[in-house]
Formats: sequence, C-alpha cells, structure tokens
Amino acid sequence: MYEKEKETVELGIIGAGGMGRFYAKTLSNAGWKKVNVCDLPHKYESLQKDFADTSINVLPDGYHISRRCDWIMYAVEAEYIDAVVKQYGPATKMGAIVGGQTSVKKPEVDAFERYLPDDVHIISCHSMHGPGVDPKGQPLIIIRHRATDEKLELVEKILSCFNSEIAHLSAEEHDRITADTQAVTHAAFLTMGSAWKANDQFPWLIPHFVGGIENVKVNVALRIYSNKWHVYAGLAIMNPIAKDQIAQYALSVADLFKLMIQEKEIEFRQRIKEAGDFVFGGLQKDHIPILLSDEILDEFSLSKLPKEERTPNSHLSLLAMVDCWYKLGLNPYEHMVCQTPLFRLWMGITEYLFRNPIMLDEAIQAALYRKDIRPDDMEFVTCARGWAEAVALGSMEGYQKRFEETALFFKDQFAESTVLGNRMIAMISKKLTSR
Repeated sequence: MYEKEKETVELGIIGAGGMGRFYAKTLSNAGWKKVNVCDLPHKYESLQKDFADTSINVLPDGYHISRRCDWIMYAVEAEYIDAVVKQYGPATKMGAIVGGQTSVKKPEVDAFERYLPDDVHIISCHSMHGPGVDPKGQPLIIIRHRATDEKLELVEKILSCFNSEIAHLSAEEHDRITADTQAVTHAAFLTMGSAWKANDQFPWLIPHFVGGIENVKVNVALRIYSNKWHVYAGLAIMNPIAKDQIAQYALSVADLFKLMIQEKEIEFRQRIKEAGDFVFGGLQKDHIPILLSDEILDEFSLSKLPKEERTPNSHLSLLAMVDCWYKLGLNPYEHMVCQTPLFRLWMGITEYLFRNPIMLDEAIQAALYRKDIRPDDMEFVTCARGWAEAVALGSMEGYQKRFEETALFFKDQFAESTVLGNRMIAMISKKLTSR
C-alpha cells in the first residue's frame, strides 16, 4: 500500500525527543524509505549513534530537514515552537507540508503562519498519547489549516501506519477540547502527588488509599511525575482556555472542602447530586462503563496491604472534578474524540464512583465525618490552589520547580508504577477497541 509514495516522499522530523523518535521509528518500520530526523546541532553525533542500526537518516539541523523534505513535523516543546519555526521555517522546501506535534495548536499554527513561505502547506497533527503507548486505536488529530485535498490525502497515508483513530479538527477546536479534558485531568493528578509529598506519604502504605479506584489514582499520578515536566506545562500555561478550567477545579475543591469541615451534609449532598446528574444523568441504561470491576483493578496495586484493611476515602479529587465540569457547563463525554489514555482512566474512575450509589455514599460520609483523613483533604485543597496559581501566573519556572520537587520524592517507585500503568492502559484500550 502506498508503495510509490513510500519510495519517493521524503519525511523529516525536527526534534528527537520521545515523540520525535517514536514517529521516526514507526514511519521507518512501516516501510517509508526516506525518514530523516534532527535535534539540536550539538546532539548531532550522539543522535547518529542512537540511530546507527536503523535506516533512519540523521541530519545536522532543521535547515537540512526543511530544505529537502516533502513532509516536515516539528516535534519540539510548545514553549519553543515559535523560536524553532522562526529559525528553520523560512528554509522550507517549496510545496512541502509542515505540521507539528505540540499539545497546544494555536501558538503552533500562528508560528507557521508567521514564518513559513506562502507556497507551503500547513497540516498539523497530535497523537493523543505518549511515546510509550501503543498507538493502535488511540485518537490521532489532524488539523488541516492550509492545504489542498491532495496534500491532505498524502498526510493521511503517512499517518495511517499508526493504526490510530483519526479525527479532523481545527486548531481552535483542538485547544478547547484538550483544555476541557487533559489540562484539568493533569491538574488533578499533579495535585494528588503534591499533597502526598507535602504530607510525607507514600499512598500505597495507607489504608484509605487501597482499592481499585486508588490504584488508578496512584499509578497515573506517578506515571505523570515520571515524565518530563514540560509535557504538561505547555498544555496548561500556553492554552489560555486551560487556565480557566484549572482555576475552576481549584475553586470546586475549596468550595466542597468548606462544606465538609462545617459538616453541612444537606448542602454538600445537594451539590454533589446536581453535579452528578448533569454529567452522568443523560447516560442510557445500556451505556457500557469505561472501566472494569474493582476486583480486576486490584491487579494493578502498588500496595502490600490486604484489601480487608481498606478504609473509606472522601475522593475529594473526583467529587471536585464532577463539580468543576458542572460549574463550567462541560459534558466530558462529548470530548472523547480527544481522549488520552489518562483522560480515559480519569473518566473511568469518576464514572465508576458516581454510578455506584453505595460507594458514592461511603465517600460522602467519609468526606463529612472522617476527621482522620481531614489533613489529607486539607493538603489537597492547598496544592490544588498552588497549581492553579502557578498556571495563572504563566510561570514555566514555577511549574517546573513544583513538578520536579514532587517527582524527586517518588522517583524510586517510578519503575514499578510505569509497568503497572502500561498494563492498566493496555487493558482499558483493548476493552474499548473491542466494543
């Protein structure tokens, strides 16, 4: 399939981080004969060694990619996209197709408009997963900004080897949906990690963090902290819509906590019910849950504590998320076109809690009356506000400092949690694609 194109079309990737390498190797393994990659000029020799046993051609810098390639993808950090396109974009080959893999598309497209020649086509993309996830069945967004039908068809041929679920969006649609989903999801997990660190806790050693839902929380939070900070900072800080969503999440956390410490049960239950009805009330009876049973989720536990020792948790992080969606008027089920594995898991445990009346009531009772977990919830409130303030200030340095301090606290657990997280994501993905 596409044998002529695979022989003649020259592909180029500027940036050899995780996703850049992932794309280069996937395209090369699929039979594309002319795959080129570059990174910062001072990394040229080491990159040559890394790809020595492959058919991938390593070039000195982005100028060499731009001058010769028919399809060019910028796989650089979102905060640097403008500077990198400014440097290499003007050298782009006449009639080439240019796109990017950043998580925020408006700044990316603006940079392309600003620095690329008028005779260059702009078709961007975004694989909604990290380099360690099997792309089969995962969403892959294509953004046709300025291109002919012929060029769009070529891009679809190039990306078809990922076997992903392709969806076509505009840059604005992409950024709005990812703000509604990824940015808030990441903020919740980042807050969990910061709160655990602030309390000097390893959650898998504590009874109220034992169980299926808790396993998802712990594994995904550690998975995020085992990655590079900039993967999440760019999405949160450079997407203006994301700032509002993260601010509302922190506000929902604080508002619910104020009701909890005053033990205003009627008001608290009413607020949770209204939010739950808004998000989950429209689901049909034949709706298939995103996650499997609690028993199966128990397979992915870092805890050595027996499940019998489990004690109730308030699940403030989940209650606040549903309240946040309600206050923003967002239906997360409408955004599954841009679902990432992490968002899918987050939606899964949230749905799992709210559609289980016994478990939800247990969480509400714990939130209102369990004084022994109050310090954990208080720290969660503080950390949620801290992350929201870091994003509101637009401080990459502040974001990095908060992220890396927490990552250092958990670093010895990353290897095991990554294995469990990959297994968990693979199980959920297989379940959904088999429907």
